[in-house]
Amino acid sequence: MRPLHVAVVGGGVSGLAAAHRLRCLLGPTALITVIEQADRLGGKLRTVELAGHAYDVGTEAFLVRRPEAAELILELGLAGSVVHPTAAAASIRAGGAVRAIPPHTFMGVPASAEAVRPVLTTEGFHRVQAEPSLPPIRLDGKDVAVGTLLHERFGPEVGARLVGPLLGGVYAGSPKSLGLRATMPQLAAALDSGVGSLLAAAATTTPVPPQARAKRAPVFGTLSGGLSALTDRLAEASAAEIRLGLPVRALIWRDVGWRLEIGSASAPEYLDVDGIVLAVPAPSSRKLLGDVAPAAAKRYAEIDVASMAVVAMAFPPGTPLPERSGVLLAEGERYADSTPFTAKAFTFSSRKWAHLDDGPLLVRGSVGRFGQTALLQRSDADLVKVVRADLAELTGITAAPIDTAVTRWGGGLPQYGVGHLDLVSGIEQAVAELPGVAVAGASLHGVGVPACIATADSAAARVAAHVLGRLRR
Repeated sequence: MRPLHVAVVGGGVSGLAAAHRLRCLLGPTALITVIEQADRLGGKLRTVELAGHAYDVGTEAFLVRRPEAAELILELGLAGSVVHPTAAAASIRAGGAVRAIPPHTFMGVPASAEAVRPVLTTEGFHRVQAEPSLPPIRLDGKDVAVGTLLHERFGPEVGARLVGPLLGGVYAGSPKSLGLRATMPQLAAALDSGVGSLLAAAATTTPVPPQARAKRAPVFGTLSGGLSALTDRLAEASAAEIRLGLPVRALIWRDVGWRLEIGSASAPEYLDVDGIVLAVPAPSSRKLLGDVAPAAAKRYAEIDVASMAVVAMAFPPGTPLPERSGVLLAEGERYADSTPFTAKAFTFSSRKWAHLDDGPLLVRGSVGRFGQTALLQRSDADLVKVVRADLAELTGITAAPIDTAVTRWGGGLPQYGVGHLDLVSGIEQAVAELPGVAVAGASLHGVGVPACIATADSAAARVAAHVLGRLRR
């Protein structure tokens, strides 16, 4: 008998985690092929060398409170490299001032009016304070845009000054279009349970801030050598054949399994396999499923994507850097002379991560919200220039960087719009009808590393069950 052969389309963390799990489930004799269109593995996990430091220019951390990433890191023998942020606080530039992010909030949604008083005007504070007296919220199982709900309950300021910058940092999107159920499921669940106030719903999902001297459990973690160490180890542990620089052009069902058409249109290659994990962004999934699962392809087409760029900069040792982990910028913020800011966020990495606070001062600026395509068409040199100007306006830093790196993420950030969970349910139901095919990735159940790993594990389990079942028959 020939060995089982499974293909994984996509070499990001979702695809590589799926390849690793397939190896665990199918054993050492199975053939696993990972096909990645780019010339490198890792997807949005990318570590570069910046002024002699390993530095992440894509995803920089994983959520510790979800277990999938931490457990996988332990399984792969990387737990000794896990580090957590320092106590430096994050901040928001809103209403023309920089203030600490209020602690008693859920993704910026206040759990008490007093928590957000410093960030709001007097009128905005009174709107939040009066929210529980409004008629109770009744979702009746429906989804709603985050921005719509915030504006109805709190007025314009909470969305613009708090929730917008936080959601923009995660999704590169706006509360006006992002759906509540996919981006804030805990809040939606509280409202579904009968909590009629948005303030009260946030209070039920937000822990009471600990006492000043109490030790706080870490929320985020990363790897001291950069998160590319995770994808590198996954590739090694999977013992997969890695095919880089090759697009997958089509999936073709044959009675004995699947055939993948890969490479150029003029001289394609064909790969025959027993099962497939698709771990690629929504536009690629739509194209590949168009002929074999049109219902899934139609739903993937409804998932918008955003692009962004990361401008990484290393400044000379001793450059004064604020004692904050970074700053998020509300949309529409301007300089003192009314010049609009270009960046949407800065991470002061040498303050946020103790292992990077040695030598040059490392800072990264993030550029690009959903719909800002023209902004990202600027040259690398121009992006560095405008991001440096933003940093100078925010912090007074005018020193020239000793090293820079610009990394562009085109179409890599899925937008979880209103009704996103219904779209995903439809996708998964349609793909389930394809023998030996499953989907994974950030377009489905969350954009963070743990959520991507969860989809990878689920997809690998489905494909493994199919191919092993065929073997037994």
